[in-house]
Amino acid sequence: MNNKVQLIAYADRLSGGGLPELQGLLDGPLRGVFGGLHILPFFLPIDGADAGFDPIDHTRIDPRLGDWSQMRALGGQFDIMADLIVNHMSSLSPQFQDFWRQGDDSPYAGMFLTLGGVFPGGATEAELLKIYRPRLGLPFTVLQLRDGRKRVFWTTFTPEQIDIDVKSPQGAAYLQSILDIFSRSGVRAIRLDAVGYAIKKPGSSCFMIPETFDFIGQLTASARARGLEVLVEIHSHFESQIEIAKHVDRVYDFALPPLVLHALFKSDGRPLCAWLERSPRNAVTVLDTHDGIGVRDVGADGARPGLLAPSAIDEMVETIHRNSGGQSRKATGASASNLDLYQVNCTYYDALGRDDRSYLVARAIQFFAPGIPQVYYVGLLAGTNDMDLLSRSGTGRDINRHYYSAGEVTDALGRPVVQNLLDLIRFRNSHPAFGGAFRVLQTQDHKVGLEWRDGDHWARLDVDLRDRAAVITCSSDGGEVVIDPMPRCGSIPSA
Repeated sequence: MNNKVQLIAYADRLSGGGLPELQGLLDGPLRGVFGGLHILPFFLPIDGADAGFDPIDHTRIDPRLGDWSQMRALGGQFDIMADLIVNHMSSLSPQFQDFWRQGDDSPYAGMFLTLGGVFPGGATEAELLKIYRPRLGLPFTVLQLRDGRKRVFWTTFTPEQIDIDVKSPQGAAYLQSILDIFSRSGVRAIRLDAVGYAIKKPGSSCFMIPETFDFIGQLTASARARGLEVLVEIHSHFESQIEIAKHVDRVYDFALPPLVLHALFKSDGRPLCAWLERSPRNAVTVLDTHDGIGVRDVGADGARPGLLAPSAIDEMVETIHRNSGGQSRKATGASASNLDLYQVNCTYYDALGRDDRSYLVARAIQFFAPGIPQVYYVGLLAGTNDMDLLSRSGTGRDINRHYYSAGEVTDALGRPVVQNLLDLIRFRNSHPAFGGAFRVLQTQDHKVGLEWRDGDHWARLDVDLRDRAAVITCSSDGGEVVIDPMPRCGSIPSA
């Protein structure tokens, strides 16, 4: 993955079409802006129970978007990242449907996890309650096979997403077949989706246990053997993220989004700066994603303290709800289906009260944080909450998954806040200092100072959280340039 800002988007929700239209956008008004492209699930189907994260056929592109030849064309221009959905597949997949018809006579009989398969002697109440799940209730669904027998299947996320036994020969072969297709189709990096839940062990939480780390290492080795870089997506305690980062190519910095919000809401940069002093350097940094704004990533885990106190997290969440006019509350927790217990569903722009100054300060901090920045397509366009889509689907995360028409994209790209964001991206991509060493230069609680240096090249960001002001000072042709990334200043000069 090259050290430039990456775009993450659904092919159909940003371009108004499929892969050809997405390429046209990247060749047109977004030409030269991004160094890489993470295309969110494009597998058949893109409109299942979980927006493509429940593949019926993980080896096939939904024909409404395009085909593998068009993916290879994109891969000739960009570093393409794709999702390897590790933990589960659709109940409508050919493999599960064959098992439903033939039962134990199916060649896929060992591929799907059942309660009895993990707990052959039965599970105690204490063992069941110990299982971690990011939703309410236990991760099981009772399904009746064609012969009338009922089985209790492991379904971590939704009843339509059947968990795979990744240790079975069938499950292992399935994952390897996807890696094979990716490696010959222009994909250069993979994100291991839901991998933290892939290993189930009686008596454990069945989430990020030691055996999970072993499995991630094995899968990473298989991907690397095919020339694929690996990004792991895990929402967990920050110490776990630091440990995971030692075993993979890249890990998300999911602690950054809530810490930036806390810093701006409270004019207090201390927790943010303390984290940036120790955060993984091989991170992919985000502010917003196709999911919600993480809370668990900065919270405590049992006896392990969090990056923010519980009261600070509660206040941050309530501030998001207030800034969004209560819209985020309607999309979060028990107010919407497909709920996540550790996330607030809201666009980042709305979380900041649609304040352009705060939004650009947040992006400047992200681009200076250690790691490679990734910008979500709604965030790229400073998008607002899609309450119509939320109302139609009843799925909380759809509040931040707007379907943009071509006209809407054109209009958004003309807004001053988006123009300034694009210039910030170009600056982050072009200045050589970001290939060097990072350090925190905080001077006061309400001020944040971040610096990169590589030989004679340097770039520094100074933020006043009280005034929502940011200034970038950087080397340029033997001298220095001062850049103000606020929207009132128009275009930002390149360094």
